[in-house]
Amino acid sequence: MCGVVGIVGCNSVNQSIYDALNVLQHRGQDAAGIVTIDEENRFRLRKANGLVKDVFQEHHMQRLQGKLGIGHVRYPTAGSSSPSEAQPFYVNSPYGITLAHNGNLTNTDELRDKVFELAKRHINTNSDSEVLLNILAHELDKFPTYPLSADNIFTAIHNVHEIIKGAYACVAMIIGHGLIAFRDPYGIRPLVIGKRVTENQQVEYMVASESVALDILDFELIRDVQPGEAIYITQDGKFYSQQCANNPQYYPCIFEYVYFARPDSLMNGVSVYQSRILMGQKLGQKIAREWQDIDIDVVIPIPETSCDAALEIARILNKPYRQGFVKNRYIGRTFIMPGQTARKLSVRRKLNANRIEFEGKNVLLVDDSIVRGTTSQQILEMVRSVGAKKVYLASAAPEIRYPNVYGIDMPVASELIAYNRTVDEIAKDIGADLLIFQDLNDLVEAVRTENPHIKNFECSVFDGKYVTEGINDNYFSLLEQRRSDHTQKTPLKESENLEIYNEG
Repeated sequence: MCGVVGIVGCNSVNQSIYDALNVLQHRGQDAAGIVTIDEENRFRLRKANGLVKDVFQEHHMQRLQGKLGIGHVRYPTAGSSSPSEAQPFYVNSPYGITLAHNGNLTNTDELRDKVFELAKRHINTNSDSEVLLNILAHELDKFPTYPLSADNIFTAIHNVHEIIKGAYACVAMIIGHGLIAFRDPYGIRPLVIGKRVTENQQVEYMVASESVALDILDFELIRDVQPGEAIYITQDGKFYSQQCANNPQYYPCIFEYVYFARPDSLMNGVSVYQSRILMGQKLGQKIAREWQDIDIDVVIPIPETSCDAALEIARILNKPYRQGFVKNRYIGRTFIMPGQTARKLSVRRKLNANRIEFEGKNVLLVDDSIVRGTTSQQILEMVRSVGAKKVYLASAAPEIRYPNVYGIDMPVASELIAYNRTVDEIAKDIGADLLIFQDLNDLVEAVRTENPHIKNFECSVFDGKYVTEGINDNYFSLLEQRRSDHTQKTPLKESENLEIYNEG
């Protein structure tokens, strides 16, 4: 999962992109990058591993001059964590193009071979985003005229849709032209567009993964980029848009609402906050209907995504709602810790149970979802260690039984605790006295209530139904092998990174 942003402004956009990436940091903490186009029509690029605040120092920001720019925060789900795979990526032909991408392509191997055979283009990393950029560059290179017209650009993006498979929300810039943005024909990954009118009545445009990035910069949310649609904004602010897919359909990723997106974001016409409230209502009603006899003393969320749902569950069950965990906000992500022992210690450092809320009580814990189960198991052990009598666990999402192939880091079935297990077996594995999952129909209804026009959601991690072609057992076997190979390799050191264009 990643976050992207692009701005066409009337003044320098470096600080605005930096601020936008900061509020999109929840979508990726592995790496960050910004590229701008300066007054001499040159790209200025800075990207590296790390958080936004660590990647960009004052001297980097001073170099990132220009009125157009794009930015990216990365959480790697394809390729590796090598600094060479930080985005945006760049190619110098045709014209000079840079691109940032959120999502995951599912036919990357085929595309990598194709782009070399047809266009003699070399892909220097394992990133599917670099493959996507070179496919786009090859399609743009087919037009002999300069500058490209809007129709030329939209034709190229139409051809890209025909060639690549998977999920993608992209922002890109073309030297001498401007900014383009496009979304896959199913709208799996989110992308919104906004505008801001300056004091001089000039219009600035912005695209981003979530509306919260627009909010903090006082951009007005216009709408979502539609599935298959492309946006082209010239360097002097002319705005063009066109549907570039033959058969676009709306299948937004439902897991965005369960976990990834910020609660103050609006995506696909749906308030993330309101959807989580409705998830809590649906789950609370299920518990009240099917588990009337369990003795619950207190409802406690596992912070923070589940807090809104837990509050509704407590209201429906007429039970006290308490904050039973104290979170240390200054510890790194647990997934980057080397080895299971280190990860386990990190969970204990990240959360601490407040004994007074657990001792001698039957506790209903609420989480947004249960993926691998290791964190849930450790939290339940912690709760019992401070004196809880019985520990029940409710998940605002259904059982995650299938891999994700569209940009979420759960690609291997064997790593999912619900894979080939019953609910009772999962409860036993994590140490819960009772385990309650949301029904998929209720989850879909909770999100769709805000926008009834969305008929379908991308729910593959719950139901195993993949909306794109070519997702089969052979594909999953290859993914599992690659993941195994990747965990055995040591990432490149910073000094080993071939970073030719980095203004760093």
